[in-house]
Amino acid sequence: MTDALVLGLGGLAVLVFLIAIRMPIAYAMILVGGTGIVMVNGWRPVLSQLKTLAYGQFSIYDLSVVPMFVLMGAIASKTGLSQALFRGANAWLGWLRGGTAMAAIAGCAGFGAVCGSSLATASTMGKVALPELKRYNYSGALATGTLAAGGVLGILIPPSVVLIIYAVIVEANIVTMFMAAFLPGFLAVILFLLTIAIYVAIKPESGPKGGVAGRREFVEATAGMIPVLVIFGLVIGGIYFGLFNPTPAAAVGVFLVFAFGILQRNLSWKDFIAALKETAGTSGMIYLIILGAELLKIFMSRVGLPQETAAWIAGSGLEPMTVMVLLLIALILLGCLMDSLSMILLVIPFFWPVLVEINGGLYQGADGAGYGMSTEDLKIWFGVLALIVVELGLITPPVGMNVFVISSLARDTPMIETFKGVAPFFCAEILRVVLLVSFPAITLWLPHVLR
Repeated sequence: MTDALVLGLGGLAVLVFLIAIRMPIAYAMILVGGTGIVMVNGWRPVLSQLKTLAYGQFSIYDLSVVPMFVLMGAIASKTGLSQALFRGANAWLGWLRGGTAMAAIAGCAGFGAVCGSSLATASTMGKVALPELKRYNYSGALATGTLAAGGVLGILIPPSVVLIIYAVIVEANIVTMFMAAFLPGFLAVILFLLTIAIYVAIKPESGPKGGVAGRREFVEATAGMIPVLVIFGLVIGGIYFGLFNPTPAAAVGVFLVFAFGILQRNLSWKDFIAALKETAGTSGMIYLIILGAELLKIFMSRVGLPQETAAWIAGSGLEPMTVMVLLLIALILLGCLMDSLSMILLVIPFFWPVLVEINGGLYQGADGAGYGMSTEDLKIWFGVLALIVVELGLITPPVGMNVFVISSLARDTPMIETFKGVAPFFCAEILRVVLLVSFPAITLWLPHVLR
């Protein structure tokens, strides 16, 4: 093993240590990446790169969509959209056994389509749905488990900020990534609804039937969902059908959410300022992580660690599909330690050469010969898979950030009960991953059709 590779492995070990002691991931990556480049090439390259690297990264037009979608989600969380979504979904599903929990899943999916953040979706919908679930005497495990798992839907259902960042990093088309995420996101909603149905069939007392909405209440609740459908239809539909690019679409979304809040008189000036501050803080954090990831990528490329990893995998004798499964398991485990954006930015430089190496033998044709995907399809397919398995870390012990968020709202339910309630949804997510790996067409069909 060369000195350069030892330096690269040492840098990774230091990075993991810094993350373990709770140093912000952006600072950890900047420190390790910058120090590593200095040790390999000296000070001058680092100073030269810092002079232009930040501008070169942040001036990419595609990244201008990030603060717009973040702002749309921040305003949406303060305008009552979540209440309207849950009330409408509950009017349709609440009369079923487990129906209020199903309505919470539908509400999480709808709010995720406007918000794009897992933690924000779990927190916002938890505040709205948890009191109703308690009112109908749902078990603590099912109520909190449903909301923690429902938050995961926020990351994949477009628009997703992490999906946008992934597309920029691998140089994939953002619109195509949104198209690819639609069917896997819809599949997650279906599997979660089936999970609740099976859960309450086995344990009927855990999810009682709710009341049947009267005709007037049903009509009013259904009408309350129309603004969300209009916003989603104009923003995502406009992108899919080429009416506008993602950045103008995000601006339209911000305007529509803002207008909804004003017309409903539930968006105060104080709330709007708070949303702007939240957007500034979140966007600054995202851009700093991107800068740190770029420095780390430069360091690792110069010591040749990603290339050596790919070469080692190629010479290991492992089947390509076995390697893919190991990569996905590694993402789940690492997703327990850090947020999804940092995870994606950190692992892509290492995993991408490996994926290219094994791509030719991932699948077998009728004649038994191996075949792979085009590079563009591989980017799209793996990006969707990566987001799903990374987000599983949000509901996986011992960290499970979504579980912590919901537990802070449901203090009367022990956290162990929430993890028990999440377990069936975790199994549903594993089933979704198996389906997407076994049938890549689920992810690639819509992009191919609309392309």
